[in-house]
Amino acid sequence: MDGQPGTGCAGTMRALREQLRQAAEDQSWASVPQPSGEGDRGAGETPIDDAALLERESTAVERDLGPDHPETLRARNNLGGARQQAGLLERAVPLFERNLADSERVLGPDHPDTLACLNNLAGAYEAAGEAARAIPLYQRALAGRERVLGSDDLRTHLCRDNLARAHELTGNPARALPLHERTLTDRVRVLGPGDPDTLLSLGNLAHAHHTTGNRERSTELFAQALTDSERHLGAGHPATQLLRELLSHVRAG
Repeated sequence: MDGQPGTGCAGTMRALREQLRQAAEDQSWASVPQPSGEGDRGAGETPIDDAALLERESTAVERDLGPDHPETLRARNNLGGARQQAGLLERAVPLFERNLADSERVLGPDHPDTLACLNNLAGAYEAAGEAARAIPLYQRALAGRERVLGSDDLRTHLCRDNLARAHELTGNPARALPLHERTLTDRVRVLGPGDPDTLLSLGNLAHAHHTTGNRERSTELFAQALTDSERHLGAGHPATQLLRELLSHVRAG
């Protein structure tokens, strides 16, 4: 392997995360009956179209309910997410910043919606290439979610995941390790070993160990993730295939 441990499989890990997030989303939607065609993007619709639609909705909610109504704050937060998804970070970041300040003032610093604003602003900073700026916001959001929502809440798990990733992006994988370990323990307990989010935590922890040079532990964890993915997602699932590739890469050194 050339260069720093882990660099050769970074792209595969990104693909794995996307596949497992998609699997978790598919699993969530599959548990809720949907009318035919609901949730499908129409022909020609794009993230830009989604952002434009939410812009109109946010404007209408603010006009009807006022700038400080919780529904207005929620609509504005959704709009920020749509702008980020559309690649409009220069418009998403200031909206998230404004919405966090308004949510803290109106709802208080420990309200779940305020904590979501913290997490989302951190995510926008990270997407803009400012992971170091995101870390203190993720830390505040995580502390608040652990205190208010508890360690079993899926939003707490997600925020801890985000903080660990930000540490990795700033070149501190050792700081990510205990966060990944805690999230894996919580997800196994809450979701079970075969849930896509649990598999994601296994992969994240394996990759973090690989990045810090612990090949033995990384190999063990990737092998466990592969076995669980084959059992629960299937041998032909894209995530399973990516885990197989990652395990082979780590074993090859």
